[in-house]
Amino acid sequence: MSNAHLSVIIPAYNEERRLPDTLRHVVDYLSAQPYRSEIIVVDDGSSDGTAQAARQFESPIPVRLHGHADGANHGKGASVKRGMLEATGEYRLFMDADNSTTMDQIEGFWPRFEGGCDIAIGSRVIAGAQVTTHQPWYRELAGRSGNWLIRAFAVPGVMDTQVGFKMFTRRSAETVFPRLTIDRWGFDVEVLAIARLHGQRICELPVIWNNSPGSKVGMTAYIQVLTEVLRIRRNLRAGIYR
Repeated sequence: MSNAHLSVIIPAYNEERRLPDTLRHVVDYLSAQPYRSEIIVVDDGSSDGTAQAARQFESPIPVRLHGHADGANHGKGASVKRGMLEATGEYRLFMDADNSTTMDQIEGFWPRFEGGCDIAIGSRVIAGAQVTTHQPWYRELAGRSGNWLIRAFAVPGVMDTQVGFKMFTRRSAETVFPRLTIDRWGFDVEVLAIARLHGQRICELPVIWNNSPGSKVGMTAYIQVLTEVLRIRRNLRAGIYR
């Protein structure tokens, strides 16, 4: 198999309804680009037709389907890790199956990689970002409070760690993801903490973000992230990520 220039990883859990539209948007964008690309859908133990939707999707861009060996639900972090390590791309992007940040947003990422970034991450809060559809106020409040704690305990200086739109060089992905220990919502923070520990340069860039109906992120996820931030802090102190 020839290496791709760009691999797009889409973790998916019970996304049979939204996944085809997202794949169409991604394929339309990639088909217009001069470089070789691939799409990797990682089915996270779905109980609906997610795997079938990916398998049957017709595309001029290779679409590969992966899942966990036991067929169970392991979490978004485990699925992104699987996709990143299966990818062949010199650059590797993961994005959400709900298309809350669209593929064209990577246009602003390329110049930053050319300038020496190892990881480019989308942000909803820095200058230039746009949120076209907001989350309920209590989710936004929980998110802002959580980001403050994340900056204090794990990744100082990163304003928004939780957008599902992050792009890595091949070298960065192969440094970071084998060391990942968190399978669920806190993995975004862990990825950035590991990257920083290993001297990776992280660039935070504004994106256009849309809160998609049917989000699977419940309020308990915010609490889970914060407990996992404390675990990340302990792991950093224990030298586990080295």
